[in-house]
Amino acid sequence: TFNFTALALLLHAQLGSSFILSCYFTNWAQYRPPPTIFMPNDIDPCLCTHLLYAFATIKNNQLATYEWNDVELYSQFNALKNKNGNLKTLLSVGGWNFGSSGFSQMVLSPANRQTFINSVISFLRMYEFDGLDIDWEYPANRGGPPQDKQYYSVFLEEMRAAFENEAKQSNKARLLMSAAVSAGKDTIDSAYQIPKLGQALDMINVMTYDFHGSWDPMTGECSPLFKGPEDQGGFIYFNVDYAMNYWKSQGAPAEKLIVGFPTYGNTFTLRNPANHGVGAPIAGAGTPGKYTQEAGELAYFEICGFLKNGATEVWNQAQDVPYAYKGNQWVGYDNMKSFQIKVDWLTKSNFGGAMVWTLDMDDYMGTFCNQGKYPLINVLKKGLNLEQACKTCTSSLVNNMEHTCTPPATPLPPIASGVYPDPTNKNQFYNCNNGKTYFENCAAGLVFDTSCSCCNWS
Repeated sequence: TFNFTALALLLHAQLGSSFILSCYFTNWAQYRPPPTIFMPNDIDPCLCTHLLYAFATIKNNQLATYEWNDVELYSQFNALKNKNGNLKTLLSVGGWNFGSSGFSQMVLSPANRQTFINSVISFLRMYEFDGLDIDWEYPANRGGPPQDKQYYSVFLEEMRAAFENEAKQSNKARLLMSAAVSAGKDTIDSAYQIPKLGQALDMINVMTYDFHGSWDPMTGECSPLFKGPEDQGGFIYFNVDYAMNYWKSQGAPAEKLIVGFPTYGNTFTLRNPANHGVGAPIAGAGTPGKYTQEAGELAYFEICGFLKNGATEVWNQAQDVPYAYKGNQWVGYDNMKSFQIKVDWLTKSNFGGAMVWTLDMDDYMGTFCNQGKYPLINVLKKGLNLEQACKTCTSSLVNNMEHTCTPPATPLPPIASGVYPDPTNKNQFYNCNNGKTYFENCAAGLVFDTSCSCCNWS
């Protein structure tokens, strides 16, 4: 007889946490000046539970590559799963620069939506991604018609049904669905039918950053946990605590809500260097960083350089984040202390986990801040109890197609090829294929559902 229990014990030390840690990789970080060029091979495969590749685009209502070397980078990116059998990868489509019109066109008709969904399934399977992340900024906004709010829900429902159907037919784990969504109350109200998003998506990545920036007339924190004494009018909603609890109050399941964490700060040029508090008048965006080269923004590793060069760091007690200033330059950002406070707040609030924008703006080499490699993201990894979550394939065979671990010479039970539940652990399942048994995990927080032969919310 085939001993499922023994196989389970042999293969897996159970995950110590059900939290998600999703981290974005950007396909333009390859163009930074040395030594800060960032490629998929620079990613620590044991750092995050989910990796999101930004960005793909839409052409003729079909999912398409954006950069000239995306296909090569996809291969490096998904090969990280050979080093961590629990890792899940998603391809993110859209982004701020992509805007609304391409999405509006795609969701407009059943035929266009079907064309896109079919292209997504074949594209993700071809390049070995585990799911799609939709970064539409934002439905019914930035030139999009009001009806896009409804069309977005319909599109997500249709894609979810198509993913479930494909999983049944292919005997593979269902493709995951996540979306990056707004943290601003007015945009949330105009863009989303929240209960419907909550049903269709596996993860709702709330972009709880960019609450303040050089588009404002005054200085402000990028990602404050709470509202500050300077906040008046609509600004009282511009903080992580309010945004996350608003999503929850409108019907999004707490366990699917993922809190956004920025590894960068937003910068300002002060109108008067002597007036350098939160809410001080500004003359415009801050000076571009040496490596990221974008006015109004500095990577965390560049902020460390700003501090080393004599900037004054101030802890913003009311909002649980720091800011720093020197001369007429001012930056509101996050550091290890604020990440720790936020991750403690996240776990107490029972949200689903953390999302990081981005891997390449943390001090990934550990050379700028002298706090070790990936100092910010490691605070989240530890705070979410994910330090034991990396499963590597050591003395085992690797099935290159599925990137999963299997012990040598595991006998196959006398059953047909297919996907089977693990009776000892709902988060796991077996994929029997060509006389070998491959052992697989659902994403953190999901369980294997025999009704669809897919990973699902319990």
